[in-house]
Amino acid sequence: MNRSLKKIPLAALCAAMAAACAGGATDATITVDASKVEGSVTPWLYGACIEDVNHEIYGGLYDQRIFGESFEEPVPNPLFDDCSAYEGEWQVAGDELLCAAHAGAKLVYDPLEMAAGEVETELKFTRGGGGDNAGLLAGVSEPGNGADNFHGYEISLTADVRKVVLGKHKNNFTPIADAAVSCDPAQWNRLGFKTDGRTLQVFLNGACVLRAEDDDPVLARGRVALRTWNSEARFRNVKVTADGASRKLVFRTTPAVQVSRQWDAFSTGGAVAAYRHEVGDAYNGACSQSVEFVSGTGTVGIANAGLNRWGIAMRKGQTFEGRLYLRGSGDVVVALQSADGTKEYASQRITGIGAAWKKFPFELTAAAADGDARFALYLDRPGRVQADQVTLMSTGEDRFRGLPLRGDIGQAMVDQGLTFLRYGGTMINISGYRFKKMIGDRDKRPPYHGHWYRWSTNGFGIEDFLQFCEKAGFTAAFAVNIEETPQDMADMIEYLNGPVTSEWGRRRAENGHPEPYGVKYIGIGNEEVLFNGDRADEYDHYVERFNLLHDAIKGKDPSVKLISTAWWRADSPSMERTFRALDGKADYWDYHPWADQLASGREVEAELRRMRELFLRWNPSTTMKCAIFEENGNRHDMQRVLGHVTLQNAVRRMGDFVLTSCAANALQPYRQNDNGWDQGQVFFTPSQVWGMPPYYAQQMAAAHHRPLTVGCGVEGADGVLDVTATRSREAGSVVLHIANTGAEPLRVGLRVDGMGKVSQARMVSLSGDLDAVNTPEEPRRIAPVGRELPAWAAQTVDIAPYSYTIVVLDE
Repeated sequence: MNRSLKKIPLAALCAAMAAACAGGATDATITVDASKVEGSVTPWLYGACIEDVNHEIYGGLYDQRIFGESFEEPVPNPLFDDCSAYEGEWQVAGDELLCAAHAGAKLVYDPLEMAAGEVETELKFTRGGGGDNAGLLAGVSEPGNGADNFHGYEISLTADVRKVVLGKHKNNFTPIADAAVSCDPAQWNRLGFKTDGRTLQVFLNGACVLRAEDDDPVLARGRVALRTWNSEARFRNVKVTADGASRKLVFRTTPAVQVSRQWDAFSTGGAVAAYRHEVGDAYNGACSQSVEFVSGTGTVGIANAGLNRWGIAMRKGQTFEGRLYLRGSGDVVVALQSADGTKEYASQRITGIGAAWKKFPFELTAAAADGDARFALYLDRPGRVQADQVTLMSTGEDRFRGLPLRGDIGQAMVDQGLTFLRYGGTMINISGYRFKKMIGDRDKRPPYHGHWYRWSTNGFGIEDFLQFCEKAGFTAAFAVNIEETPQDMADMIEYLNGPVTSEWGRRRAENGHPEPYGVKYIGIGNEEVLFNGDRADEYDHYVERFNLLHDAIKGKDPSVKLISTAWWRADSPSMERTFRALDGKADYWDYHPWADQLASGREVEAELRRMRELFLRWNPSTTMKCAIFEENGNRHDMQRVLGHVTLQNAVRRMGDFVLTSCAANALQPYRQNDNGWDQGQVFFTPSQVWGMPPYYAQQMAAAHHRPLTVGCGVEGADGVLDVTATRSREAGSVVLHIANTGAEPLRVGLRVDGMGKVSQARMVSLSGDLDAVNTPEEPRRIAPVGRELPAWAAQTVDIAPYSYTIVVLDE
């Protein structure tokens, strides 16, 4: 043997040989020392956040096929002669148009499209100017329900009338410019918009307050509309100038049929119907629905087609079970029908209806397949009934492990490899969100005024979430409203964790779960002190409420870990004071980073290191750590993948300082984007479930978990490669997590020392354009691709642009 070769380390020699065999030099080198353990990797790194935003639960995971089950929704808007309302409550009063506060409701004027031209309206805010904003839309096309479900320009005046905002929507929101203004929200203010196809101008009370340039061809021509974002507003004198002509819009309406708006009235033959949306004396909640067969022959009834009227998907032979509450006179038929009611797939006649509310169970087995069916309730002879609390659910294997949850969605979450699931978010911050309203008989759980959906159901609550996690094998964490009473929180812990011999443990057993849930993690609140800015008084109020709930919870079960959800502002003068008040009581501090950008990992790691440094500066002996209960964004594409996996790399490098990172949101109905949170991992329709690219990134990471981080260095490809290396406890398996955030492919030399002879090696990679997503037609368009590698500790691999790659070396 040549003596000079003996001086070259074997790994380096193998790397050189691999590079030579690969046919050229490398762009970067990754060097790993598997013998150098640097920290531990939390087993709960693979988390997700679920809340009822974008109907991921009510209309999604919760297997209630009826949307609007308790008839709490009011009757629809009146029918406008020339306008289409997309959500919200719109009413005409004289020459004014009234709009209730809503998260993105819009009223589109259909007869006219404008390219170059002007549109203006007078508007004023009611309820003291409370809310967010309201104003105009222009260049509108492809409108639908949902805050961002349209293309067009937005021109809004904030409800505090301190600012006008110009932005554009293309099934998302992109700000263009804003300008400070000052006027009286309780008075009429004239808001206008002018465009020549490129230059955009915004006017307030006759003065140009904002000018910007934008020549987006998608928005070059379209309709005009009025819109509110969480503000109650009035509009008048809406004028449009286009194609050399001006017109003042006149709003004429016809009253709608008096049926709760998630339901549709129908009749057949010559039957004469009467409908009344009843307020008061309902079985559950405030409202019920009256249906009367007045005279004639045929049928009169109401139908429900689920969330967004997307239809109830069913297979031939599939059985559904349901129940509803009725009172009145006459018989009722419940049925599964085609969307237009011309075909009936299953039916059951219900008799014995009397003057008092009574529960009627039923079962329907579909005689044919239909992806767009509806549930119908009708009378086929004279009579009058009131209906309330209608439930329709799948049965058998279509449920998730016996729970009233969609089996396909639940299984997709299990297949993703999730180890931790957090239930919470802004939905918990409203006054109606209370634990004791979520337990017991679902049919008697009161509906409440939700944050994301005004007429929310308690059919799925904290206990149902815990049952799901129990069946799925997820470690569970949930949040509670900070205004819960200490006594109610003490009762909650006894209900969830107490023995069956205790008062509330006995109630849990009576509700079907004798064994304690063993809850370990509870967040006190959600994003507290966020919405009104850096308010010292709000931080102090949070500390007061946290301490009260802490004492109540820990008094019942000292083992429960509590999470502070006070909004993290490292530079706030309130941070140290809040930390000292909670130190020793809060086990973790909830931090909600953004993960949409290619640099998200670096930014988050810097903030996590700063958080740890401040904690130790304030108390060198502290045990306070961090929990990332929401990893937020506005995307579900490959760019979000790279933001997510670089953030996971950051968490790996932080060792045991971070409990979990929960990517938001776990679920999203296809094309449902009510509020800007367009970031689901599992997407679904009534009949299909599939993963978006971030789903597969999470699946890859979870499937290749190793508990220890080891020494890892990168040379070359500066700022493009983000890499961590992990290993098994016995060093017999090494895993590299490689994120290429650049637009170019890279040839990367790998050198792994500190492990025995490699017996097998493989890599799996996820890559695609930054905006690449999966669709119902191509559900695996962006999915992991694996291949075997030479069984060498040193070799060269090709890393695709915009990719997440895992390399595994096993002894």
